[in-house]
Amino acid sequence: MSQELPRRALNQAEAYAHAQGEPIKYGDVFNVQGELGREPIAPRDAAMMQSAENLVMGQTQKGGPAAVMQSAANRNERAGLVGHRDVSGLPADQGVSVTETDLPGRRVVTESVGGQVVGRYEAPAPASMTTPAGALQGDAITIGEALEATAMIAGGKPVDQGDAAALQAAEVRATGQNEVVPGGIAAEAQSAADANARVMRDEDRVKLRDVVTNATTKLPADKAVTREDADRVIGAEMRNRPDMATHPQGVAANMAAAARLNQNRQV
Repeated sequence: MSQELPRRALNQAEAYAHAQGEPIKYGDVFNVQGELGREPIAPRDAAMMQSAENLVMGQTQKGGPAAVMQSAANRNERAGLVGHRDVSGLPADQGVSVTETDLPGRRVVTESVGGQVVGRYEAPAPASMTTPAGALQGDAITIGEALEATAMIAGGKPVDQGDAAALQAAEVRATGQNEVVPGGIAAEAQSAADANARVMRDEDRVKLRDVVTNATTKLPADKAVTREDADRVIGAEMRNRPDMATHPQGVAANMAAAARLNQNRQV
């Protein structure tokens, strides 16, 4: 994908929008159709895409969809056409996604907003990703271990609905069963999130460490973290947070880090 095309379209859209007194819309800078094309690019849309790019690829891509969205959102906000906390309809309902498809010698990165592709490009695969499938050995980080790392890194964070959704997604990926395990981590997290919503003082709220410490022993089954596992958890956490972003040290962040480490450990 040429990153110059959205940038050029952004400059043209800004000039037109300024003249018309209208916000820059998705259809002005990306090849999207229908309702999404008519929606303004809002600050929280851009924040979601930046969070997704950071978690999947380790950084925001220079000239990529997140950067273009941020520029458009900033210009819309400066013009007083959107608010700083605004989010557009389809991104709010269907979210954003950044996914990687590993192919021999290369990887294809696809970025989407509201179910429509806004960016697709190829990058060389790291040497560790060109090895045969199944080469991941016993040093791989498991889902349970990633959750235990969360207890150490962000253990003092009160459990909220985003954490509960992320832990449910992680448990489903670990067990292979699309249901909440009675008395398991996901059930405990949901109970904690519900209870915390009724508690006024932060010190009285249930913390992440109370739920995910010793996660490897709490999970009825466990497995090495893959990119797909991390993507599911990232999406679940983002959709269940008011700001539609993941916590920088939370469940999704640690799952994404574990997935990257596992890829790099392939031999």
